[in-house]
Order: sequence, then C-alpha cells, then structure tokens
Amino acid sequence: MQWIALQWPPETPPTEPAATTVDDALAWWALRFTPHVARLDEALLLEVSGSLRLWGGLPALAARIKAENPAPPLVWQTQAAIGIVALARLRLRASGENPPPPALLPEALPLSTLSAAQPHLPLLSGLGCRTWGQAHQLPRAGLARRCGPGLRAALDVAFGLAPETYPWIVAPERFDQALELPTHVETAPALLWSAARLLTALQHWLRARQLGVRALQLSWTLDQKRLNGQPLPSGQSLTIRTAEPTQTMEHLRRLLAERLAQVRLLAPAAALRLRATETAPWQADSRSLLPEERRAGDALHVFIERVSARLGHDRVLTPQPVADHRPEQRQRWQPAQQVLGVRGHTPPPGWVDALAPTWLLPAPEPLALRRGRPCCRGPLTLLAGPRRIEAGWWPQGDGGAAAARDYYVARNPAAELLWIFRERPTHACEPAHEARWFLHGVYG
Repeated sequence: MQWIALQWPPETPPTEPAATTVDDALAWWALRFTPHVARLDEALLLEVSGSLRLWGGLPALAARIKAENPAPPLVWQTQAAIGIVALARLRLRASGENPPPPALLPEALPLSTLSAAQPHLPLLSGLGCRTWGQAHQLPRAGLARRCGPGLRAALDVAFGLAPETYPWIVAPERFDQALELPTHVETAPALLWSAARLLTALQHWLRARQLGVRALQLSWTLDQKRLNGQPLPSGQSLTIRTAEPTQTMEHLRRLLAERLAQVRLLAPAAALRLRATETAPWQADSRSLLPEERRAGDALHVFIERVSARLGHDRVLTPQPVADHRPEQRQRWQPAQQVLGVRGHTPPPGWVDALAPTWLLPAPEPLALRRGRPCCRGPLTLLAGPRRIEAGWWPQGDGGAAAARDYYVARNPAAELLWIFRERPTHACEPAHEARWFLHGVYG
C-alpha cells in the first residue's frame, strides 16, 4: 500500500457553507489520480499503489499533483505506507516540525499527531507515553479500558496489525452545488466572482464523471421578500446552453459574464446555486502520430454562442434550407445558436437548383415589355430555359403564394446575366391579358 496525504491551508472556517463546496471540488480533483480517495479529518488521503505505473512512479506522481494543484499557492503532501502515518507526517510538516526518518516510523511519531489519542493526551502523558511506540507497548486491555477501543484500533492499523479501510469518495451522479455569498450582492455582474468558484467545482466533477456539460443553470436567492409593497420571487435564474458538450470553463465563464451583464437584480442576492441540467458522455480529442493541422482561434460554435449571449439570440441568425421549389421560400433565417443545438441537423434534400443565381432580389421586379420581349436596360436575349416550376399549392402557413413560373437565363445589351421568369396561368393563378415577366436574380 502507498498513501499520499494532502492538505490545503484553510481558506474559510469549516462552519461556513463555502468550505463544503471547496472540499468537494478538491476531492473530485484528486479522483483523477486514483479512484481511492478518502477524507480523514483535515486532509485528503489518496491510496495510489494501483496507479503508480500509470503515472510513472511515486516521485513523478507527487510532482504531477504539485504542478496541477487547483488551489495555489500552497499544498502540503507526504507519503507513507499507512494512511494515518502519512497524516501524522503531514501534521508535523504543517506545524513546521521535521518528521522522524522512515526507519523510526511509526514508533517515533508524537501522540499529538494521532487523532484517536488527542482526547487522552493528559492521561497518556501522565503514564509517560509521548510517542506512538510507547502507547503501543501498553497492555491492550488496560489501554482499551481507560481510553476506549478507538485508540487501540488506530494503533493496530499503524503497526500493521489490522487493515486500514475508509469510505471512498465518489462523485455524485448530478452536480448541484450551493454557495453562500460573503456579502450581499446588488449587481448581477458582481455574482461572477463567486460563480467562478462553482464553475471550478463543476469542471472537477465533469472530469471525475467523464462527462461534458451541455446546459447549466445559475440561480440566486434574493434577500428581500417585498419591494415597494410588491411581493418578490424567492430568487432569479438564468440558463446557459452550448452546442457541444464541454469541460472548458473559460468558455462558460465568458457566456455567463455576457448574460449577467444583461440581468437586473430585483433585490440583493444572498446565495448562489449552480446545477448541471444536461450532460453528455465526454470524448477526449484523439491523438495521432501524424502531424495535424492546428487551427488558431475559437471553434465556430464557441464564437456564435459568445456573440449570441452578447447581442441576443434573435440577432445572430443563420440561413436554413427549406424543401421548396419557390426560390424565395428556399431558406429561412433562424437563430444560429438554436440551429447549432439541434442534434443531427441536416439540410433537407432536393432544394438546390443548379441554374439559380447566388443573389436574389428581395422581391421579383416586373419587367417592361417591348414588342412582346422583356426589357431590362434594353431588350433581353433568352439564353437558357424554360425551367418550369409549380409549387405552393399545398397549405403550409409560410405566407408564400402559389407559383407557376417558367424561368430563363437572359442577357441584356450590357452583357449582364439575369434570371427572369414568366408567369404561367393555372387554376391557382388568374390569367392576365398579357404574359408578365419578372426579374428575380442576377448572376455575379
């Protein structure tokens, strides 16, 4: 067995709710090094004997833990073959004392470093016992009668007479963390600093569960119940969504900052709560032996989500093809983030027209006729066509009218290529006295 004991300087008193969130996040972070993580008093214990080959040995693992410490600038860590011995060495190091050499462990450890012995230190000192070894030499029955079974059981573990077992920490199936604010917050952007702590905990939870988050909800409780005589809700909330599962908190923090900048608090906020409402299995990037092209900058969906959060979802639009033969009905504009969030979205087939130009007029423009020929900056010469369409006779509620048209590619005296059509009378389109021609597009 090989144990590593970790301890961070106390950031908040253990009675404050913030300490629970921090402790949970650190425990989830430690799960990336070994599945056997336990909390014992003020420290985290990591049983790493099964993970040493993966990390390249104990020195390499200890260096990795120090380099990836999520709560800088200081982390104390010690190693030993028994967990409570590693914890005792950690306590000596944290107090500025030098632990005994490995050859004298655990006999030479002070009794003050053993949790089970601390309530009985005056009695043990009166008996002349100041080290673990001296307490271990006392008669078992008398020690158990005076100090209870806990001390004797801890000494048996320390000297290898009993197995060392702990309840291992397991990341919960759902992420739902609350955080009490140190002071009441009156503006929404000021919530971002405390929300960043919850995002860090979310990242450690995602990595421990091998998940990526697709949607999360940040909510806050309000300190007041009424404002100007009107009742207030108990809290407010906002939801952040991403097109793809992510473990990158920097992107979520940017989205959260943009959304909070547009929120007005109804009353001062007293507490925060972050929930992961939608997750998906995480697939890490594949690593290839061949050199791959590295693109600089953010991915397209990251850029669209950030701009949509800043300008509004209804102001960042993308065209979506529609299965309709009428050129003016072949695409519709939808919020880009909404389209990105549709899983498995593919354009409907059969909507592309090879003869159609890339630029259409906002609405077809009538063309004048001269001796029966359509004119646009002069008489037009028909080069290709007709291509006949008849569509829109089925009720779809899209606002478009039935169309019966013959399309042509035409050229005017200025050598411009135009896309024109002639109305064709049908039972759905009233016949005119003379065929009408329209300009619908221009070729670049």
